[in-house]
Amino acid sequence: MRGWKGSVLINLNQRRRARMNMHGMKRLVTLSVIGLVAGLLTLSNIAVAGGNQHVQEAIEHAEEAVEHGEQGHAGAVVTHANVALQHARMAQKEMHNPHLDEGVRELEQAVAHGKEGHASVATKHAKSAVMHLKEVR
Repeated sequence: MRGWKGSVLINLNQRRRARMNMHGMKRLVTLSVIGLVAGLLTLSNIAVAGGNQHVQEAIEHAEEAVEHGEQGHAGAVVTHANVALQHARMAQKEMHNPHLDEGVRELEQAVAHGKEGHASVATKHAKSAVMHLKEVR
């Protein structure tokens, strides 16, 4: 009888270990799938927005508009904000994003105020446009 009880205990321990191993494997597979899906979603967002050349160009020119506006050059704000606006509108044709739409509105305001010679107000709108356009990335 002694040998029989020992073999039953060994059998039960082996079953417990097997169940624990299966539970651990299920957990590992689940976490791996979740990580993979999250990574793919992140990469797809980066590829869609961050890879848009027009958004990047719009940001660069809007930042130039801000730099000139901080120096009081209203005319240069208009020039760079107009170029940024053209790129932002081209990007709108390729994608739909509320930050992009808001960036366009801010650039339009920057151009309007810059044409009136209000460099500081135009600069505030250009800064806001940069903020929104960077959110598109």
